[in-house]
Amino acid sequence: MNQEVYPMNLPWIDSPFFELDLEQSNLDETTKAQVRHFAEKGYLILDTDLPESTFDRIIELLQPHYTSPRLQDAWNITPLVKDIAGCPKILDMLRILYRREPFPFQTLNFRVGSQQKTHSDAIHFHSIPERFMCGVWVALEDIDETNGPLHYYPGSQKLPYYDMADVGLQGSKDVNQYDQYLEYEKFIHKLIAATGHKKEVFKVKKGQALIWAATLLHGGEPILREGASRHSQVTHYYFNDCIYYSPIWSDVAIDKMYMRRPTNILTGQIVENRYLGDTLVGRTGLSPFTDYKNSIEGLVRNIKRKLNR
Repeated sequence: MNQEVYPMNLPWIDSPFFELDLEQSNLDETTKAQVRHFAEKGYLILDTDLPESTFDRIIELLQPHYTSPRLQDAWNITPLVKDIAGCPKILDMLRILYRREPFPFQTLNFRVGSQQKTHSDAIHFHSIPERFMCGVWVALEDIDETNGPLHYYPGSQKLPYYDMADVGLQGSKDVNQYDQYLEYEKFIHKLIAATGHKKEVFKVKKGQALIWAATLLHGGEPILREGASRHSQVTHYYFNDCIYYSPIWSDVAIDKMYMRRPTNILTGQIVENRYLGDTLVGRTGLSPFTDYKNSIEGLVRNIKRKLNR
């Protein structure tokens, strides 16, 4: 008699019942190995099987539009970017890894290596339930150790999730700014040194993809070959039936949550926030409850000022 797996409201790869659930699943052995690797390491490499002409044409079409090393939401420029975001092999794997319907909500195209310091995407994009977000990085050309490849720390996604408050910062005081982000980067640097996680560098062939968990620590390596390009595309995905928010601008403990209303790139439709089956109609920015709380706090301050005159 099989032991019963409790259906928890979180990604099954993060469930305490994961191994039992995986054992009882109908997945073939190859797919089981992929899922286990993702659960343990926080990333998975796969071939997109998209035609090379797609990558070449994207590079050509986006070249005139770059004013910095990266270009956000270039799917508004060419539908070929959307083709990568909606790659069937990627979407099918995400459905397996998260057991929930994924949707792409942001793309970032790079012409050179980002050289970005190590970070977790979850500080920018997070969800309730936690961890229903991931990134997928696709190489539009061959990438080696000289042209600023991606790096990541396998297993770091299993660390506790740390938000701005854990670092001693109030995110809601810095809405739409990144002044406090430098302190967060310092924390991540010290965290890696303390935990002993080992860095790996993603040297990859054109057309290969790297899926990484929301909390996997990753960044960009230095560009060692002067003038080298590193054409690539990152797509960020959320999953249905969640609350979507930005922890970097939030203080959930005091009811200040910077909510997002992401657009499904593939359909062009806004995806509303949902909590345990209930739709929370709102807007991008601080939640309506936060606005209400702020107005009450302002009213109280005004009354106190009048009483102290």
